[in-house]
Amino acid sequence: MTTQSTGLERIGNWKNVIVEFDAGIAWVTLNRPEKRNAMSPALNDDMVEVLDALEVNEDVGVVIITGAGESFTAGMDLREYFRAVDHLPYLQQVRARRSAWHWQWRVLMNYPKATIAMVNGWCFGGGFTPLVGCDLAIAADEAQFGLSEINWGIIPGGNVTRAVVATMNQRDALFYIMTGRTFDGKKAAQMGLVNESVPKAQLREHTRALAVELLGKNPTVLRAAKQAARAVQGMSWELSDDYLMAKSMQARFLDPDKGREKGLKQFLDEKSFRPGLGGYKRGE
Repeated sequence: MTTQSTGLERIGNWKNVIVEFDAGIAWVTLNRPEKRNAMSPALNDDMVEVLDALEVNEDVGVVIITGAGESFTAGMDLREYFRAVDHLPYLQQVRARRSAWHWQWRVLMNYPKATIAMVNGWCFGGGFTPLVGCDLAIAADEAQFGLSEINWGIIPGGNVTRAVVATMNQRDALFYIMTGRTFDGKKAAQMGLVNESVPKAQLREHTRALAVELLGKNPTVLRAAKQAARAVQGMSWELSDDYLMAKSMQARFLDPDKGREKGLKQFLDEKSFRPGLGGYKRGE
């Protein structure tokens, strides 16, 4: 069972992941729909390769991660990720599971390009980690979320609990961790787990429009801004001020577009744009 063709340019030959190009956007689709896109060791290995390849692809500015069929992902594949490796010596278990830890949060949370999770359907358990690992997230109103681990005798591990408490308030996080109840996309947006929730019929168009908006930003500054937003969490105000000053100077030094200079000139001298209503004109 595979996804239907979207008419976009498909690259690569990964078995468990489909990658398609769309005018600066890379659509990355977890492709195990018969398993609700449950994440097996093989899928995780594919995602490590995919994200590495897209990171150095100069034609890609935004990466959108979604799932084939009716699911985003049902979480970790219980048979292939747990039972099949539980009998192995500890270090072999770590090796078998390392790619999951690597791409789902280590890579995504430090990825140099903008990332969006498009939650088209079921998102359970381990799916919360890459969901939160992405910079932004849009869900279908009809999507179903759940932390069902409590119902089959484990806690939400693999940094799932860390991801949940990083985005939802403590009461909401504890409620769904302790009960295992499900909730929909509207509730996910209300709790801050995703940025927005829209009807499923509008999900792809809405997510693409957000990606196009991000593509219009200065990529060097966009990268620095998102890195800074993650880094200042937990810093004191004094340390954050020093860090952000240094980060701003770094961005100016690395920016080939010289966006700060152009923005100031167009706003102060030419009066050709207003920062609160849009971006400066790039490429001049």
